[in-house]
Amino acid sequence: MSEALTARLIEIIRATPTTMAVLKVIRDLDLPDAMIFSGAVYQPVWNALTGRAPDYGIKDYDVAYHDASDTSYEAEDVVIQRVAAAFEPPLRDLVEVRNQARVHLWFEKKFGADEPYPPLETSAAALKRFVATAFCVGVRMEADDGLSVFAPFGLDDLFALRLRPNPLRVKGAGGWERTTASAKARWPEIRVEGA
Repeated sequence: MSEALTARLIEIIRATPTTMAVLKVIRDLDLPDAMIFSGAVYQPVWNALTGRAPDYGIKDYDVAYHDASDTSYEAEDVVIQRVAAAFEPPLRDLVEVRNQARVHLWFEKKFGADEPYPPLETSAAALKRFVATAFCVGVRMEADDGLSVFAPFGLDDLFALRLRPNPLRVKGAGGWERTTASAKARWPEIRVEGA
């Protein structure tokens, strides 16, 4: 992963106040293996590159944590409620928390069984499951306020405003057409390649 692009991503995230607020609260709650990913990370980059406001287009803040000690919904709901209590409205309604250790228990039923979803060993492992490589980016705030970046496919596609299918996913799975059309509607500058 390019050090220059990683540094630029960190600079953009630090300049996005709402994303930074979410990162700080999640860090302070000390959830196991916690990070934010998806739109809360890639969308501020696209906004910076296209001259839009930092929070433009962000519909929610996906918070991942990984706790395999109890994969029941009841245990996850305790964490969901704890996280919700840490935020004021309207941000409270925009933060979506999921235990990555239990996603395999409900993913196929919710999104269709067009491909298997094996259990994940870490929160970062979920990044290999997003539909486009540019979406496969996560950030964690560390105890020293440093930001760690996780990007299994690197950051080139993200900074090139390019959506390419995740090579680890079944071709055409995961709502590619719907997802890319939604992104293209908000950021017409992006290029969609492959399908």
